Amino acid sequence: MKLFQYAVIYHPTGDEKKAGKKSEIVVPVTECVAADEKTAGIIAGRAIPEKHLADLDRLEVAVRPF
Repeated sequence: MKLFQYAVIYHPTGDEKKAGKKSEIVVPVTECVAADEKTAGIIAGRAIPEKHLADLDRLEVAVRPF
């Protein structure tokens, strides 16, 4: 098992950007222990708040080994 960090970032659409909306962190940097980076990504995906599940195409899941 290895230590990983992950975060989830929401990126607004073009129209939302024109209205002044900026990218926001929806899941702050969090540590987890996982067998590999793919498993850590699954853990990060399960941490996405329910209100953002309809906008998965605008979410960025960032995972890195610690």
